[in-house]
Amino acid sequence: MFKGNNSNASIIAVWISLISNVILTGLKISVGFIVKSPVLLADGFHNAGDVIASCAALISMRISKRPADEDHPYGHGKAEVISSAIIAIILGMAAIYIAYEAISAFFEEPAKGSYLALLIAFISLVWKQVLYVYTIRIGKLTNSKGLIATAYDHLADVYASMAAVLGIGLSLIGDIFSIHILSYGDPFAGIIVSIFVFKLAYEIGKEALDILMEKTVVQERLNDFANLINLVPEVKRIDRLRAREHGHYILVDIRASIPGDMTIQEGHDISRKIKKIILENHNDVDEVLIHLNPWYAEEP
Repeated sequence: MFKGNNSNASIIAVWISLISNVILTGLKISVGFIVKSPVLLADGFHNAGDVIASCAALISMRISKRPADEDHPYGHGKAEVISSAIIAIILGMAAIYIAYEAISAFFEEPAKGSYLALLIAFISLVWKQVLYVYTIRIGKLTNSKGLIATAYDHLADVYASMAAVLGIGLSLIGDIFSIHILSYGDPFAGIIVSIFVFKLAYEIGKEALDILMEKTVVQERLNDFANLINLVPEVKRIDRLRAREHGHYILVDIRASIPGDMTIQEGHDISRKIKKIILENHNDVDEVLIHLNPWYAEEP
């Protein structure tokens, strides 16, 4: 399992994300209403969904750190995966909402570009980029699915703010040089944002669903496990090898054959060797379940 300080770092990262989302939501929605900026308003409501997503990530991460108990013998790791699924749903709904608002804006008289809206969008762009780099680093360090999903949520906001800066900037240029078509840069940027956000929602949701459906880890990881098992000289054959993610850790199932004339104690010691070598080389593996089969020299 991961060290306590890494666990605390992931909790701190989620708290920073939550507080940041609350502040940015207030800024974007209030300024968006004042200057009537569709893309800034849409981005603000997207951030409101991020507040819910950050809360879900925080709760799930606390639950996932609980030790295994009688009702949950494999631990609570999948709580983070459920959080990822919730974030994917929120992002998907945000993408639909942003697209709807942007398309609706094409049928209305475009609002005048606002330097204040441009400033808020730029601040959000820089702020969210810093948050993305910070949370993705901590998320990968701790293998926290909830935090990694939160990081990609920040990345969606980077795209949204980037498009907002572009759209509002085009509107301002259109106002200055009396180029009417550029006044629709704001809603056009909103459509671009919705596409990026929906793509992220799909990717996060697919990964969460794969883990919930017990999809195996990638073949490279299985090959690495097999190579480590074969380093134990008493193992004559690997009969079956499976591994699956359980939130921020991995569970490994092994069936291996050892000489049939060995004692139960010797078999027990071999099991401990196999488990030890895997845990020492993969700190994201939490449980190794081993079943030993008898092997005889005359077998093919």
